[in-house]
Amino acid sequence: MTTRIALYPAVFGEQDKILLQSAAFKVTAWTYPSGVLAVSLENSRGRLVVLPYQGQIIWSAVFDGCDLTMSNLFEQPRPCPTIIDTYGCFMFHSGLLRNGCPAPDDTHALHGEMPCAPMDTAWLEVGEGTLRLGGSYEYAKGFGDRYRACPSVTLRADSAVFDIGMDVTNLAGKPMELMYMAHMNYAYVEGARFVEPFGVQCQRLRTSVPAHVKPTPAWSAYMAQLAEHPAQLACLEQPELYDPEIVFFFDNVATDAMGQAHFLLDHPDGAAFYTRYRPEQFAHAARWILHTPDQQVAAFVLPSTCEPEGYNAEHAKGHVRLLAPGASAAFSVTTGYLSAQERQRVLG
Repeated sequence: MTTRIALYPAVFGEQDKILLQSAAFKVTAWTYPSGVLAVSLENSRGRLVVLPYQGQIIWSAVFDGCDLTMSNLFEQPRPCPTIIDTYGCFMFHSGLLRNGCPAPDDTHALHGEMPCAPMDTAWLEVGEGTLRLGGSYEYAKGFGDRYRACPSVTLRADSAVFDIGMDVTNLAGKPMELMYMAHMNYAYVEGARFVEPFGVQCQRLRTSVPAHVKPTPAWSAYMAQLAEHPAQLACLEQPELYDPEIVFFFDNVATDAMGQAHFLLDHPDGAAFYTRYRPEQFAHAARWILHTPDQQVAAFVLPSTCEPEGYNAEHAKGHVRLLAPGASAAFSVTTGYLSAQERQRVLG
């Protein structure tokens, strides 16, 4: 049995306000000086900071004293229509009509319209050992698309691993093009190692160069090596070569007996960042690595319905899904932090 508690913008003030507190969880609401509304979802291991009315972005994640979030330029989230103007969060919902880095012949914003969407409603759900933040956003354009998006994040008692969900329903009378990526921007950990315990059939380096990428001679030479041997980047040990960014694509990701794909970023101290998902929901996956003076990120897996090369490129590849009138699609990833002891128990 779960209890739903509706949230309202009027609840959020300049001072922290506790909305819920129990033996397992605590929920606090506040408004950043920038004007962005935020809630923290806390358990005994740590907390998530979520922006309930701005795309339900997960702004930050800290568990067992470890910051899971990429290093970035922003001290606080900023109210803005596109993710590039507040790019520093732990996770955002990329899509849904358009996705990825726009090429010169694309007209969409970086990662589409959903990341900073003005949510219509938000709520909390409290269950037996679970705490969920959910929301709803209805997108509508005259003579165009109409859909309802319902993102969520679910925290469990005494766990540093949590669930991120997205349900989308086509409310229009015509098919809807769908491009979605669960864009998790994990922290860069020096010496960390990429692990795919069930393997992947193919790992490919992105060879296209988006407009925001400015190649250097050293980077171009390294990219030529990686194009031939992508698996050689198995450990984060050459940060000077990860500027500008490096992106890989994964094909035919293998799964366990339950149909789940597993990815880890193993830390030198034995702990790990961890993600699992179902390839039946996400036909594609990417990896994004960047280390500059201002931004460091090791997004070890980004599950997606397409590759992140913009609408026209993905449409030409046949990667843009169609959602029939009235139809829905559901996506879910499980992700978070494993202590060294938990890492030993997960997949050996």
